[in-house]
Amino acid sequence: MAELLHKAEGETDPRYGCSPDERPIKEHISKGVINLDKPSGPTSHEVDSWVKKILSADKTGHGGTLDPRVTGVLPVGIDQATRVIQLLLEAPKEYVCLMRLHEKVDDCRIAEILREFQGKIFQTPPVKSAVKRELRVRKIYYVHLMEMEGQDVLFRIGCQAGTYIRKYCHDIGEALGSGAHMAELRRTMVGPFQENTLKTLQELTDAYHAWVEDEDESEIRTTILPMEQAAAHLPKILIRDSAVDAICHGADLAAGGIISLNLNIEKGATVALKTLKGELVAAGESLYKSDEINKKNKGIMVDIKKVFMEPGTYPKMWK
Repeated sequence: MAELLHKAEGETDPRYGCSPDERPIKEHISKGVINLDKPSGPTSHEVDSWVKKILSADKTGHGGTLDPRVTGVLPVGIDQATRVIQLLLEAPKEYVCLMRLHEKVDDCRIAEILREFQGKIFQTPPVKSAVKRELRVRKIYYVHLMEMEGQDVLFRIGCQAGTYIRKYCHDIGEALGSGAHMAELRRTMVGPFQENTLKTLQELTDAYHAWVEDEDESEIRTTILPMEQAAAHLPKILIRDSAVDAICHGADLAAGGIISLNLNIEKGATVALKTLKGELVAAGESLYKSDEINKKNKGIMVDIKKVFMEPGTYPKMWK
């Protein structure tokens, strides 16, 4: 857990709000996120629709599209959590990729090229993409060579959102002079969602029926996570109960509403605003660095971009 700067004393009223882990089961589901293991074959949209049907939800939304043949981490938000899932679109991603070379290449040369294709790289999105085909910079945080056999190369890659792994393989093939393509791909991480907590569609179905038919909510509570998990990768600011409803009605966060904040906040960073009970209230752009916020006693500190909590959850204490 990131270290906090304690700016002021604060206490919370037990009559208002609720810890995310203690929400009534229906509210837990409607403010929930599933770390879903997407199978090969269906589109992300189809998987999204299946989750909606399984849970009889009003709406669902996923955090980052995967091609039909790609498997792995696909976070899906339910009802009120669909807007929160948007916070994952810019989160770092990790994949395990099987790249097939078109000719045999020396192992040492492959390892050397993978080292070169780290840090900032230039990419043009492929023809079949949802974005404008313009040259852009993407950051590769790490590439770990896992295994090589013949013309097959297995590697794990951590990258900035919006990196095209298919294009990455193509460009490596060009650099090697042999040509290469992406044979298989599995996403193993989206921000705070990792492979070790994945749930299948069947597990979701079983957990839901255990609750509906047997009144056993234990499995559905572990299969569906609180929506706060979708903001776990963001630096956070804890706010006073008295500031919550004003923010829910569109106000920006002033210095007086802050109790504590993470040390690693940079100016312009997206931050998550939470209550003392741990509920996600909103997300916004920090106008100052952590140490600057800690010194200020007045003025606006965070420009609120998205509000996730309903007005009236906490009492109105503003004019």
